[in-house]
Amino acid sequence: MDLVLRISSDIYPLNARYMTKICIAIVCALISISLNAQNDLPDTRIKSLNGTEFTFKTVCNTTADTALIISFWATWCIPCIQELEIISDQYADRQKETPFKLIAISVDDSRTANRVKPFVKGRGWPFDIYLDVNSDLKRALNINDVPHVLIIKQGKIVYQHNGYVAGNEEVLFERLKN
Repeated sequence: MDLVLRISSDIYPLNARYMTKICIAIVCALISISLNAQNDLPDTRIKSLNGTEFTFKTVCNTTADTALIISFWATWCIPCIQELEIISDQYADRQKETPFKLIAISVDDSRTANRVKPFVKGRGWPFDIYLDVNSDLKRALNINDVPHVLIIKQGKIVYQHNGYVAGNEEVLFERLKN
């Protein structure tokens, strides 16, 4: 079956297979450009719980062989808390298997950000907590919903998932090993 492409007033028949290959090549190129753009870490500023500002790139500066897990969460997000609680419970054991660092970035806005510090203190989480009160980092990374988890290795995002279902932490730690 031939497709017809009109250019000016001339008609050029194109083979359907040829058109399919062109479309696939264009889609692959667009996906590649999109993925490469999202793998770069932004210079967006975030705050520690004591109010000190850092750039996200500075926070992500780890040794070449240490992976970094970034978890975007909020105090009002039940799946976020479930995921971080399970990771917290397994943190020491998982550290022995595969060295990594975990950073939890709260996206609580200015109305709820004052809840984060006492919330975290009550949980006793063993990882660093930062605040993205205006969601600048969340927007820069094109993250729409929480929970959202990234694995960063050598300054590049190598894995990410959105949402939480029991067992996602197993997939996360398997990815971390690889």
